[in-house]
Amino acid sequence: MNLMDPNTYMGGSNNQNDHLENLNELGTNQRALYMGGSNSQNDRLVDLNEFGSNPGALNAKIYIPEDLPTGAPLVVVLHGSDQTAADYDVGAGWSDIADLYGVALLFPEQQRVNNLTLSFNWFEPDDCHRGAGEPLSILHMVEQVVSDHGIDRQRIFITGLSAGGAMTSVMLATYPEIFAGGAIIAGLPYGGADTLPEALLRMKGLGYPTAQQLETRLRDASMHEGPWPTLSVWHGSGDRTVNASNANAILGQWRGIHDLEKKPSSTNIVNGYPRRVWSDAEGRELIEEYSITGMGHGTPLKTYGKNSYGSRGDYMLEVNISSTHHIADFWGLSAT
Repeated sequence: MNLMDPNTYMGGSNNQNDHLENLNELGTNQRALYMGGSNSQNDRLVDLNEFGSNPGALNAKIYIPEDLPTGAPLVVVLHGSDQTAADYDVGAGWSDIADLYGVALLFPEQQRVNNLTLSFNWFEPDDCHRGAGEPLSILHMVEQVVSDHGIDRQRIFITGLSAGGAMTSVMLATYPEIFAGGAIIAGLPYGGADTLPEALLRMKGLGYPTAQQLETRLRDASMHEGPWPTLSVWHGSGDRTVNASNANAILGQWRGIHDLEKKPSSTNIVNGYPRRVWSDAEGRELIEEYSITGMGHGTPLKTYGKNSYGSRGDYMLEVNISSTHHIADFWGLSAT
């Protein structure tokens, strides 16, 4: 997954020599991971053409099930690098979940004019703050879908993979009052980097601010004082593109926001993988984490048998657990 290939990434620098030096730093074997493809042969999405101002110059796709009732939930889905919205929907199976549970879907989509690898610009100063850039574009998309389809404002959720996971962190930080919950897959915490060299280090799990500093940056991203979104975190322990220590950084940042202890409230095994949960005093699950043992960089899938969704492909990894299904369950969408 080319979270942010510095050879082509539109990250504020046009210095080709700098880009090539950064590319060489990643190494030949690492770059081999970045050869993405397309599995959008079953594209079910349609364009959302009008949604207010668009300072981030993003495209928008939607999927609205037939006979969607008023007051339905909305899930915002952010694709990874080298993917389109349709690629990610086919791979993760979100439109199947939407049909099953009566959920509207919004897919913000990057354009190559903004980023040649189709990465959301998750660390660029113009694209990681409230009221500007890509976050404001996504907010306007959400507002349009809410207005067009009578969405329940108390049940708006967001998820993303890789660069989309990092942008999920941005959206949860900059507009926490909008979202009831989020799910970050192979992503990074908010506020860890604001330059290309810093982003490369954070992807390797190096040089992070302290947990307290990350919590402060999250709190300072908006005027919101709570309640805060719930959070589901997924990461492969064998991820060589975004080091799994980033999951711990995300957890530390959000445990602080929720005023939770470091020790989880409970642990269990789901489909053979460890799940940790942090709950409030009333027993409500606020944060969950799945560590997918041995998995590389991508979205965990179960594509056969019971509770199976999606299709395996580049960065869509068959590991006998559907992150899509379990995220939807964590958010209570199966109860709608």
